[in-house]
Amino acid sequence: MKSRREFLQISAAGSVGMALLGSFSACTTAPADRKSYGVGIQLYTIRDAMSADTPGSLKKVSDLGYKNLELAGYSNGKFYGYTPAEFKKMVNDLDMDIISSHTQVEAAGITLENAKLMADAHAELGVKYCIQPWVNDEDRQVETYKKMIAEWNKVGAIMKERGIQFGYHNHNFEFDTLDGLVPYYDLFMPELDADLVTMELDLFWASKAGQDPVEMFNKYPGRFQLLHMKDMRTNEDPFYNVYKEDVCSVGEGVIDFKRILAAKETAGTKYLFVEDDNQGNGKPFEGIESSIVNLTTKILS
Repeated sequence: MKSRREFLQISAAGSVGMALLGSFSACTTAPADRKSYGVGIQLYTIRDAMSADTPGSLKKVSDLGYKNLELAGYSNGKFYGYTPAEFKKMVNDLDMDIISSHTQVEAAGITLENAKLMADAHAELGVKYCIQPWVNDEDRQVETYKKMIAEWNKVGAIMKERGIQFGYHNHNFEFDTLDGLVPYYDLFMPELDADLVTMELDLFWASKAGQDPVEMFNKYPGRFQLLHMKDMRTNEDPFYNVYKEDVCSVGEGVIDFKRILAAKETAGTKYLFVEDDNQGNGKPFEGIESSIVNLTTKILS
């Protein structure tokens, strides 16, 4: 599996991305009330299409009725190769808002200069959240986690000075036992400053690790301002390797989203983002269309 870090850098447009764009066949105008639900999308879901044609991909997302965006394309002060002002205008002109951005703080740490550049670029973009999305395999050790958590708290303080909430997005490996500890519960939750770092709970990965999101909300009320919405086809025994083959569109699997969202006030949840790690198995726009249709007609309605 390629890590998210590889997709947080801007890649050249390729033939695969062009093919993905060409396969999209949804209507050009979504029902008028879809955007009123405020459904968001993590653009990692359509990463190849975004590399191939950023303006065209954003228009398709807007046409489907998505209102909020979470980005996965920050590098050296730019977003998908555009300045913050350029990208913000492009999105706002399509009647969408940029709420959040995924960007990486590596285990080696981040310099004060780079942290400020990252914070300043995101502040100019006008995001409310900046999220750490991934930990590399070699860094999944107790002492490395502790070092990273300390760095994330520092970045969170820098972000807060600019009106941005820093956060952490989980997979399933954080719930595996490591040296007698469960990192998510024994390191992340107690050592991350709740004021500086919120949690973006990925419902698919938490479920694959055998966790009950509602129980998590009750144990840590107010800590989960963002949720990642993606479904799974099957219930399986808990596992901790990042195997993503079971991802499917929201509402087409076995996760009980209504039960989870009924507890969103306890969780402190403010925003929901659809995500599909597999890019819809080659049909990203069809996949995200299914998700928003199911959300607005069956789950949120």
